[in-house]
Amino acid sequence: QVQVVESAGGWAQAGGSLRLSCAVSGTTASINRAGWYRQAPGKQRELVATISSGGDANYADSVKGRFTISRDDGKNKVYLQMNSLKPEDTAVYYCNVHLRTYAFDHWGQGTQVTVSS
Repeated sequence: QVQVVESAGGWAQAGGSLRLSCAVSGTTASINRAGWYRQAPGKQRELVATISSGGDANYADSVKGRFTISRDDGKNKVYLQMNSLKPEDTAVYYCNVHLRTYAFDHWGQGTQVTVSS
């Protein structure tokens, strides 16, 4: 059974940094494309960043220049480095992966990130 597990998020002060990781297990299928999404209380889930199979990254305007998405294909992992954090980055962050040989995406369970001012 495929599992997508995010690392613990955590707490940071404004201006600080956190790094999230997302690990895929239970399958030999490799990650094709992946993304990070977030959902703040009372808001809809929104796209934060995506990375293609070739490593091309795209970011939401709100995080551009502060967040970096990366991948380690050897470990079947995806990362999100978050710098210069702002209180408005507070949300539950979800990892989304599209695995080769699967027709649908897989989601992680979400991890809480809290940024205080």
